[in-house]
Amino acid sequence: PHSATCQFFVNVSDNGFLDKDQAADGFGYTVFGRVTQGMDVIDAMVASPTGSGGPFAKDAPVTPIVIKSAKRA
Repeated sequence: PHSATCQFFVNVSDNGFLDKDQAADGFGYTVFGRVTQGMDVIDAMVASPTGSGGPFAKDAPVTPIVIKSAKRA
């Protein structure tokens, strides 16, 4: 809750802890789309070095990743 207007995740593996029935907060996350083109871009994002950044203690991109365009199919 409270982040659906400004955040989304590109999930590249099975993360059961994000499912409602397993989420620590009892809410979880809703799947709302899929990558239909540009998976090479997602793969490059996954390969980017990560560390601490902003409110995150780990797993934040060391170099910010900017999505310039996303389209609804």
